[in-house]
Amino acid sequence: MKKLNPLLENLNIILPQIASNAVRAEKERMVPEENISLLKSIGMHRAFQPKAYGGMEISLPEFADCVAMLAGACGGTAWAFSLLCTHSHQLAMFSKQLQDEIWGENPDATASSSIAPFGRIEETEGGVILNGEMGWSSGCDHAEWAIVGFRRKNAEGELIYSFGVIPRRDYEIRDDWFSVGMRSSGSKTLVIKDAFVPNHRIEAAKDMMEGRSKGYGLYPDSKIFYTPYRPYFASGFAAISLGVAERMLAAFQEKTKNRVRAYTGANVGTATPALMRLAESTHQVAAARAFLEKTWQEHAEYGERHQYPSRETLAFWRTNQAYAVKMCIQAVDRLFGAAGATSWFEDNEMQRLFRDSHMTGAHAYTDYDVCAQILGRELMGLEPDPTMV
Repeated sequence: MKKLNPLLENLNIILPQIASNAVRAEKERMVPEENISLLKSIGMHRAFQPKAYGGMEISLPEFADCVAMLAGACGGTAWAFSLLCTHSHQLAMFSKQLQDEIWGENPDATASSSIAPFGRIEETEGGVILNGEMGWSSGCDHAEWAIVGFRRKNAEGELIYSFGVIPRRDYEIRDDWFSVGMRSSGSKTLVIKDAFVPNHRIEAAKDMMEGRSKGYGLYPDSKIFYTPYRPYFASGFAAISLGVAERMLAAFQEKTKNRVRAYTGANVGTATPALMRLAESTHQVAAARAFLEKTWQEHAEYGERHQYPSRETLAFWRTNQAYAVKMCIQAVDRLFGAAGATSWFEDNEMQRLFRDSHMTGAHAYTDYDVCAQILGRELMGLEPDPTMV
């Protein structure tokens, strides 16, 4: 039996308002400010923020349930806001000096990101000078900070994948988010010119995966910060795919129940093909949820024990979520293919669910072709392929 999730209960109250903004959000190609205000009013942005700054530090399964529910109302809002939340988990692994800069001045502050290592740096005293055009920064219009990726040489001269954190004043936002899926996520480009990033705002990705970052051990009583950053960062993608698929099940039933064939007047809702498609997709989505819940619970248990996972466990966590996304997309496609021509109209919710569903499988973390290779190599005892993150 699941324990009570107060955040989920509060989210359920504001979901109708968020759902009513879904069409507007797509037209504006970003999350409406009203949605951000509603979500902050229930404290969801504090889900993974350290308690020391007023955060909740809720478990990953509790958070994922909220993201899935939010995605059923507006996939783009869920995509952007879940990242604003999970970035707080990542920021808690940076230095206390950085955390004080972010939350000491503004406890409600959040960060967007563009973490592919496309930033260009020059070493300088006390840090680096950063330049770059960093794309796919979901929710950036609503964030006060940004986490960006670059490669930096270590003492041995090796290029190390690293993250830097910069304030809003150090970059411009280019409005170039014209996408078929997740239109309302506002995943625009950050344009950075000669931004100074001091060393206390920089961490190596590997250190954040293995418990060697500056923030490691800052919160000895925490159940969520003794864990690699990446599984938490990526948790929202699968949760969104699940929420979209669960909403598609309901939308298909609502539409099909009273649908009649235009030329014959036959009731589609009682036709065997529609019933069979609904049944199989229902089973598939239920299987995806069960698989995800098991994986998320393992994440939580490792964090509670302050135990870092093995490489094999990490491979399963990564690829489990991608496989669940694959199942959710298949379930959505099966229903959309039988939903009729009117489902393709732009004012029909089902076409938006179809588009958003496919975007959940397009992220580098959820690309199952990549994930299958990662897991296959691990199962065969081969070293990881460095070309696959």
